[in-house]
Amino acid sequence: MANSDTQPPTPKPQHPATSVDPRLPEVERVAELTAESLLVDPLAQLTPVPGRSVRDLLGGLAETSYQGRNLGTALGLWEQMLQDRTTIILCFAGAMVAAGMRSLVSFLIEHRYVDVLVSTGANLSHDVVESFGYQHFRGSPTLDDRELGRLAINRVYDNLVAEEGFIREEDYVTDFALGLEQRPYTTREFLMLLGKQLPKDAKTKGIVTTAAAANVPIYCPALADSSMGMGLANARLKGGTFQIDVLQDVVETARIVIEAQRAETSTGIIVIGGGTPRNFAQQAAVATYMFKEKGEHKYSLIVTTDAPHWGGLSGSTPQEAQSWRKFRRDAEFVTVHADATIALPVLAQGVFEAVPPGTREWRPRFSNGREFAIDFG
Repeated sequence: MANSDTQPPTPKPQHPATSVDPRLPEVERVAELTAESLLVDPLAQLTPVPGRSVRDLLGGLAETSYQGRNLGTALGLWEQMLQDRTTIILCFAGAMVAAGMRSLVSFLIEHRYVDVLVSTGANLSHDVVESFGYQHFRGSPTLDDRELGRLAINRVYDNLVAEEGFIREEDYVTDFALGLEQRPYTTREFLMLLGKQLPKDAKTKGIVTTAAAANVPIYCPALADSSMGMGLANARLKGGTFQIDVLQDVVETARIVIEAQRAETSTGIIVIGGGTPRNFAQQAAVATYMFKEKGEHKYSLIVTTDAPHWGGLSGSTPQEAQSWRKFRRDAEFVTVHADATIALPVLAQGVFEAVPPGTREWRPRFSNGREFAIDFG
């Protein structure tokens, strides 16, 4: 007979991998690492090849190391998105138009290498300025900025643009807004209408006009943070009751994610920089809760000079975004730590060679009027 003073044995702690608590994720056991399992994939050694295509060069870089490998891998991921019935959202941060990326992004939109654009107000404002014929010129970061200010010349690092161009753009936006029906507009609808009107009054086509012609939606969640936003604010002071409804932008971008998932297709993001455009596109997956369903992105391609350890979103890893369930558990990622004015043109040339214009077999189609609709057929 057991002694009543005998204590029951202390239960052994349960390994997390065998936990049955439904609140906890299952933990995978990692296979033991061995030299034989690790040292199996030698790096390639690159040499110059006459007439080599950019696509072939990037393929070679994918077999090297550091950011060269990531840049080559990024091209492969972009190609995969184009082949995989994926709605591709381009997140376009900073003032990349001022750096000479305007025609390149217009090309990507026109030939549907991307399907949706989420941009800063700066990019769109500089784009409209150029549409009116005010170019950016080579300058220098060592110029006397006080003298530039006296001459009404604005500097963006090492390029210059006449302030007159922004005055022209702001006045145009003010008058355009006052001429519209005075009601709320998503940034998508407003920019679509602006893009349809601009060719009648401007000198060159650009991002806003190309997107309107290609029926590609543009979202600008921080439109107020730009000269275009100041033009809209001036319309308000002149008695206009026109409003930008950025909350409906949130609803629409969440619809893109959840309706793509319902149609058994996917969504992916290409991030140039980071900031507001990146977060706005990523949060679209989280915002799908409004539809009583859970949507998540499948792909992420990021080009940034930021780093994770500063804690900001621009440098954060897409894996971190998985903790917010913005990306699927099986999502595919690549981050290229490089100057986007170097990486984006190289990637664009590579994807152009890999998937010639007009050969993409599938793409979503949008209805971009007051009502927004998407066809994933």
